[in-house]
Amino acid sequence: MQWRTVYRIKQNNPDLLGEFYGIIGQLVRTDRAADEALMQAFDALRDLHARGAKSLTFGGCLNILFSALSMVRPNEAVPVTITRINEAWEKLTGEILFVKSTADMASDYHRFANVYAELFDIMRDDWQWQPQDWLDIQWFLWIAFDKTLEPVTSSDTNENREAQMPIRPVNLILYGPPGTGKTFSTAAEAVRLCGEPEHKDRETLMQVYQQLLSSGRIEFVTFHQSMSYEDFVEGRQPMTGSDDGEDTSSAGFRLDTVPGIFRRIAKRAETSRGRSIGGDTVTVANRQVFKMSIGEASNPEDAPLFEEAIEGGYTLLGWEDIDWSDDKYANREAIIEACKTKGRIEGHTDVNALSGSVQMPFIFRNLVRKGDVVVVSKGNSLFRAIGEFTGDYEFHPRSEGGYAHRRAMRWLWVDRQGVSITEIYTRRFSMKALYMLHDSELNVPALERYLNSQLIDGPPEPESFVLIIDEINRANISKVFGELITLIEPDKRLGQPNALKIRLPYSGDDFGVPSNLHILGTMNTADRSIALLDTALRRRFTFQEMMPNPSLLIDSAEACGLNLPRILAVINERVEYLYDREHQIGHAYFIDCKSRADLDAAMRKKVIPLLAEYFFEDWDKIAAVLGDAASHSGSIKGGFLNRSVLKPPNGLNDDYALPRFRWEIRSEDEGFDYNGLTEA
Repeated sequence: MQWRTVYRIKQNNPDLLGEFYGIIGQLVRTDRAADEALMQAFDALRDLHARGAKSLTFGGCLNILFSALSMVRPNEAVPVTITRINEAWEKLTGEILFVKSTADMASDYHRFANVYAELFDIMRDDWQWQPQDWLDIQWFLWIAFDKTLEPVTSSDTNENREAQMPIRPVNLILYGPPGTGKTFSTAAEAVRLCGEPEHKDRETLMQVYQQLLSSGRIEFVTFHQSMSYEDFVEGRQPMTGSDDGEDTSSAGFRLDTVPGIFRRIAKRAETSRGRSIGGDTVTVANRQVFKMSIGEASNPEDAPLFEEAIEGGYTLLGWEDIDWSDDKYANREAIIEACKTKGRIEGHTDVNALSGSVQMPFIFRNLVRKGDVVVVSKGNSLFRAIGEFTGDYEFHPRSEGGYAHRRAMRWLWVDRQGVSITEIYTRRFSMKALYMLHDSELNVPALERYLNSQLIDGPPEPESFVLIIDEINRANISKVFGELITLIEPDKRLGQPNALKIRLPYSGDDFGVPSNLHILGTMNTADRSIALLDTALRRRFTFQEMMPNPSLLIDSAEACGLNLPRILAVINERVEYLYDREHQIGHAYFIDCKSRADLDAAMRKKVIPLLAEYFFEDWDKIAAVLGDAASHSGSIKGGFLNRSVLKPPNGLNDDYALPRFRWEIRSEDEGFDYNGLTEA
């Protein structure tokens, strides 16, 4: 039961461990009502959290308390994991049960108890089952909502097998005229696909979206005419210097294979086994983060060192084979003296405080603390493991010499192929064996995601990742996607019935698209008709139309003092008549208008120029849309446009002198008159 939570309290807050056990003991022994007992115990655990027991997170407290109470009162409580119970609760009731920001333990427990009591009656009376207690209900819910289990069916068709996969990938394109909220809707959809609660409040939604974006679970890219396969999947880029060293002048010029946007997020999705929650969550707060190399990544003879460290649960440092265990080596001068008298590295008699043989053991022995984080490099541009220091310095000499210095580790994330350092750090690694990374250059949310992405015990429940492609139809899809056109099909994803891998042309890697990577796109139909979209792409995506919604302008209409829903509807009806439905005006052009001046500015600077673009400067049609057209050939004083008659040059006869006009947008002093749109 949350043994990692207990372990962390014991490790970091041993003075609070007795109180922790006392709270649990009182909970299981009390005769008080369950809601009162849980509320009292919950408040006590949150007090321990405030006093330093940070492993007692909101979800961890719920798990511990409900699990403990269920052992003595199985008809009043069950073990809960906050993510899974909230998923089931939303399916059952349409709501989320446990929300940290609005937590009220007594109220939440009553909601919980009422539903479980009702389920117990249904199972017993309606289904004629024989549940013994609420634990039977819990097992039923876990199985019913377990995405990893295969449904029982009478057939074995491809469709049925696809439904049995743990995650069903989503390929979705939102399309419609400009200004209909497509890009914003992708943010809401991406947050939902990542398993986060839906937020109707835009500010809260965007905060969650930005957090997921920072951690690397959401990636956003805008397509354009110059987008290429090399940008999106992988390509070759010029590099200078050696991949294993700092000297950029020694190795000359070379071309390296660099993963593109899609490969980077696919790698994150593929290496994630799930998300640790509650007391298991590892954060970077109050920890130092170090870069460390275990042997030379490019030297095959050093390869066993990395495997030994991972399997043995420790990390290794080379340099001098001198035992630094003695307390005197807490002093840098003592290390310098020992290197001079006992060292075997060439030039050891000239060592000083800046020498690697002094710096590395001093950092490893004295600066590294238990709980600090280490990122293990693979060359200068990749990292292949992340761990947490759990032990002090130890000396373990080898018969062959070298790498005698150890510290116990808890390895949190490992990927032997390696991931680009740009995922978590703004710089390339240097060739130093061990040094501290700058906090200002660390992407902390992304690092924390890696720290927690492989801590799941038992069957993996991978996190969902979302790639958002804005303006997807503006690029040459066939050129940019390449073989991904086949690989992104839902049934050909990794873990799906017809999983497929292909060999990439630049790296030669076998590559498949993981099922927990969702793809969202937006498409402006005014820029390019959906009918012209690549047929292969259309078959692999679901399309959802987003049209202008005048009803969303009610608040703006009240602020402006005009019937904005009516104005937008009339404009779009006329545009559809004169052009087509794909070139309508979206509600987003007006939704932020807070005054008549804001509305006038939107019309003058956005809507009228857009209409001019649509109709290729045909001002007669623009005037017709705005309600300023007239059948006569004279001057017009319209609500938005003024028309004056141009005088023909001298010498043209009456047969040739056709009437011509000058159209002008009314000045700001004149203002706009919306009667032609509201009274139509």
